[in-house]
Amino acid sequence: MELLPAETPKIAQRHGFRSLKLANISMEDVFDENPIGVDYGRLDNGLRYYVRSNSKPKMRAALALAVKVGSVMEEEAERGVAHIVEHLAFSATKKYTNHDIVKFLESIGAEFGACQNASTSADETIYELLVPVDKPELLSQAISVLAEFSSEVRVSSDDLEKERGAVLEEYRGSRNANGRMQDAHWLLMMEGSKYAERLPIGLEKVIRTVSPETVKHFYNKWYHLHNMAVVAVGDFSDTQSVVELIKMHFGQKVSPDSPPLVPHYPVPPHSEPRFSCFVESEAGGSAVMISCKVQVRELKTVKDYRDLLAESMFHCALNQRFFKISRRKDPPYFSCSSAADVFVCPVKAYMMTATCKEKGAVEALESMLMEIARVRLHGFTEREILTVRSLLMSEIESAYLERDQMQSTSLRDEYLQHFLRNEPVIGIEFEAQLQKTILPQISAAEVSNYAETFRTACSCVVKTVEPRSHATIDDLKAVLLKVNLLEEDRIISPWDEEHIPEEIVSRKPDPGHILQQLEFPSVGVTELFLSNGMKVCYKCTDFLDDQVLFTGFAYGGLSEVPEDEHYSCSMASTIAGEIGVFGYKPSLLMDILAGKRAEVGTKIGSYMRSFSGDCSPTDLETALQLVYQLFTTDVVPGEEVKIVMEMAEEAINAQERDPYTAFSNRVRELNYGNSYFFRPIKTTDLQKVNPRKACEYFSSCFKDPSTFTVLFVGNLNPSVAYPLILQYLGGIPKPSEAVLSFNRDELKGLPFTFPATIIREVVRSPMVEAQCSVQLTFPVELKNESMIEEVHFVGFLCKLLETKIMQVLRFKHGEIYSVGVSVFLGGNKPSRSGDARGDISVYFSCDPEISWKLVDIVLDEMLRLQEEGPSEQDVLTILEIEQRAHENGLQENYYWLDRILRSYQSRLYFGNVSASFEVQDEGRKRVRDSLKPSVAQSALQRILPVPCRKQYTVVILMPQISRLERLKSFFLSATDKYRKDAKILVAMSGAVVLAASIWRYSRHNSKL
Repeated sequence: MELLPAETPKIAQRHGFRSLKLANISMEDVFDENPIGVDYGRLDNGLRYYVRSNSKPKMRAALALAVKVGSVMEEEAERGVAHIVEHLAFSATKKYTNHDIVKFLESIGAEFGACQNASTSADETIYELLVPVDKPELLSQAISVLAEFSSEVRVSSDDLEKERGAVLEEYRGSRNANGRMQDAHWLLMMEGSKYAERLPIGLEKVIRTVSPETVKHFYNKWYHLHNMAVVAVGDFSDTQSVVELIKMHFGQKVSPDSPPLVPHYPVPPHSEPRFSCFVESEAGGSAVMISCKVQVRELKTVKDYRDLLAESMFHCALNQRFFKISRRKDPPYFSCSSAADVFVCPVKAYMMTATCKEKGAVEALESMLMEIARVRLHGFTEREILTVRSLLMSEIESAYLERDQMQSTSLRDEYLQHFLRNEPVIGIEFEAQLQKTILPQISAAEVSNYAETFRTACSCVVKTVEPRSHATIDDLKAVLLKVNLLEEDRIISPWDEEHIPEEIVSRKPDPGHILQQLEFPSVGVTELFLSNGMKVCYKCTDFLDDQVLFTGFAYGGLSEVPEDEHYSCSMASTIAGEIGVFGYKPSLLMDILAGKRAEVGTKIGSYMRSFSGDCSPTDLETALQLVYQLFTTDVVPGEEVKIVMEMAEEAINAQERDPYTAFSNRVRELNYGNSYFFRPIKTTDLQKVNPRKACEYFSSCFKDPSTFTVLFVGNLNPSVAYPLILQYLGGIPKPSEAVLSFNRDELKGLPFTFPATIIREVVRSPMVEAQCSVQLTFPVELKNESMIEEVHFVGFLCKLLETKIMQVLRFKHGEIYSVGVSVFLGGNKPSRSGDARGDISVYFSCDPEISWKLVDIVLDEMLRLQEEGPSEQDVLTILEIEQRAHENGLQENYYWLDRILRSYQSRLYFGNVSASFEVQDEGRKRVRDSLKPSVAQSALQRILPVPCRKQYTVVILMPQISRLERLKSFFLSATDKYRKDAKILVAMSGAVVLAASIWRYSRHNSKL
């Protein structure tokens, strides 16, 4: 029968997951091919559409144009063209030119990158927009943009030349260590299929030389409405009017009567495993990957859905085992995980990936294979299955409770998968019923059976990645043979389980009491002063029914630590986290929290220490118990310290191999000085770490409740929350003497001073393939008397600079892919007096040959803005982007938590959080109201050095030049300088020949 979810009365929608009835189903039941809960149809020209009304976020619409066209459809001379078309779409169409689409969308608050973007994969191209719809014409204009993408992309010589640079820079950015490793794995997995030779980024030669005619031919051949779908999910008053807009903009477009069919490109299976030992000198560490391929099976029936749930349980249970193994004494790997995903249209891959110490790849591989063999022989235990069942049940319960609060982008993605992958859309209500019905029926044997997917005969690929060659293919084959023999002889022992405590808190504390309660109705905040000195603030919201966020902070951090204890204390969180900061080892705590949605993390910063967390309202008690345990646990170093130090050493070694580390270290050293506080840690510094001191410091950071202010934002029920807050927060014992109690106005400042002169440097680093990164940094100083407004001005100016530099470097010159502009003010101590110092940085990557030219273009543009000011449209665009982001934020718990937190930490906070909050709001409003081109120009002159060329640093990461190239370069420059002196030239030529001979000899010897 066709399976449709029953109609759900409105009153039933408000009932909790626990009262949800089980589904009356048969395993042979077939899901409806049409998606549920959305207006779905097809125009006469073949275009499909999905339209749904959804009010989160309010007055916004998430739009997409999906095209079943990807890089696998390219011919040899077209490799990279599918991606080039995606770029050209935003550059020029029949109606828009010179990136006017980008400018229009930004003018209505849809920021480039965040709210207007696109992606090209092997099988498809997707264009996405997130636009405001509070004005009637905006939705129509946005849909018209998608219509332009579908058939009106312009491919002239000028258009293509302008976009080549951006595509080349994206290509260059993909040629780093991660990109090379991913590409190598792709080739290994796809060997024997067309996919192997069709990476979406394409070939550099094609990107540089492809003709407009070739690009246009590809676009006209494959971009047909039969291959496309439009998705619109947003805050619409009705969906039919949106359907009419789609018909208006797309309905008149004509598709050919017989468009070319989307080809099917098979990936052939292989019974013998493939092996690879990949050496990547810039790799961040050693890794092992095991991948097994199967043909994608469409999800059509309830039985298919049940199989998918069992598969999810398998990966979840296996990952829990991997985590526990990684926390043993002398573990075979630092981390290991298992997952399954659709690799390309015809192929699904089951993957296990582990990171390990150098020279540890073979041991890691053996452990991974051994665990899979253990599951095949003995299966998962009933307790393991109970644990993962609880986890999955908790996830679907959360989704069900928030079914009316889903983000429009999430729903959009669901409909895209329906179009691209034929995944059924059955609605969260029915899916919750299915999982509630099916999960308890899935047995341990059924879950364990998925270990068969990792048989080496299942199109298996085994690969190691190492910075230096240690493992060999013979080593990998020997491990496979060893584990196979052990499995055949059945001499692998069953999984050994740990005892799991019943409760997090073994003895519940005596509750504290409230000394004072204050209400701040203008902010919707209630403040409680507890008997142990802790201050608690909460705000009740209805943004998400299954979310409560919280954070707690206290003044005093690493700036107060003596220099000789700095390394120990800076690693305190890492060391303590591995040991267990809540009274239990992390591997044991994972089992205790199974089925509960509660997590807490800690941070020790320069001037503050804090904890933060997220929980379901039903698990608030569990979250507060974790906080109580944090404050009452004395962390003691154990055998886990060895693992931490090994991981730290591997990380430092990886950084030393990474070209970007030398670059970022030099940027930090130039801008903040060579103080121990900013100096990068080296392996020799690890010897200075005292684990006992680190643990003692961590314990003292979270010991005294009277130093902490704790904030809650979310779906809190005060009548339920109060007793829990009093018991687990109010019940934290206050020490007889204050511990790490500091006055925020008397904290030690960090030692940093920005250079007083211009500094322009090149950092040269060994690279496998040439990369180039640029960072310009300018000092800023904000005056105390106008601090609130100045902070807002800095935010606006950063976005203005980012937008204008992007327009110049990418849209005008076509030389970069992206640019970022950010401000750093974190070095200032949180005193309520004194000016604040910091910096604004501009960063981008580019062709090394033109880096200095682009630096000068950036400086020229910033100087022009200082001297002439931005245009009125520039300012209106920035104001619109900021306003739209603010409107979206007002509907999110994270945003409110951050705003209230900043109110407590504001310089203007003197005990009244409402007053501080309102001053910040008023400051933002004053800046917005005053921001005209002349005001923005004045702010650029006031906050940045005038002129901007007067004081700045610029550091450029370049490939290291070989000794021979350096000598040649020196010779050429010297030739230019001394070309009139023949004798000097002859002498220098001789020196070059001699040096070159020595260089060749040393190179020859180094290979012996």
